[in-house]
Amino acid sequence: MRPSILLVEDEPSIVELLSYNLKREGFEVRETGDGEEALLMIRERPPDLVILDWMLPSVSGLEVCRQLRRDPNLQQLPIIMLTARAEEDDRVRALDSGADDYVTKPFSPSEVIARVRAVLRRTRPALSQDRLTYADIEMELDTYRVRRAGRTIHLGPTEFRLLRHFLEKPRRVFSRERLLDAVWGPDISVEPRTVDVHIRRLRKALNSENERDLIRTVRSAGYALEYEDA
Repeated sequence: MRPSILLVEDEPSIVELLSYNLKREGFEVRETGDGEEALLMIRERPPDLVILDWMLPSVSGLEVCRQLRRDPNLQQLPIIMLTARAEEDDRVRALDSGADDYVTKPFSPSEVIARVRAVLRRTRPALSQDRLTYADIEMELDTYRVRRAGRTIHLGPTEFRLLRHFLEKPRRVFSRERLLDAVWGPDISVEPRTVDVHIRRLRKALNSENERDLIRTVRSAGYALEYEDA
């Protein structure tokens, strides 16, 4: 699963430059040039990281950053601020508003990509690992092997992607719609109830007799990978 980036920038030349280079490096990129739309897009489908311009129409990058940091569900979302402001006071304001890093214009795409990778290593270590673990589940991304308590688990491609998504963000509740976007892709037309079918298959594969079900159903909300003590 490719790390997803939301690029919030209103200068077309910068959008084109960064989007092309990020995609070439294997990132999934969505774009908007409006602060209000960025907030809607983030709440609808949170990315793994936001690249956020300071100067935006309607809502500034600083205000977008502040609103995200006040939202309990999004306050840990990594943010890199872009700006033409190079003064020390401006850098302090950006970081105080909640940005994880700060890049001054003009910049090279390679610098931004290096900053993106560094921030993701700190904040989303699962995205740069070859192995994901939670409770007694272990997934090897390079060999597509899954084990639970040492027992080999055989999964189909969709169940593998579904489990990987859960392992990357354990304990987070995902709605059916968000799982559809993350696992099947936003451009695929699939009924939300299809998620339930694959959740049942995943549970059947993971849970042998006397093993605790780690996939929690949250009524009217969705599903989460969560270990609960008895």
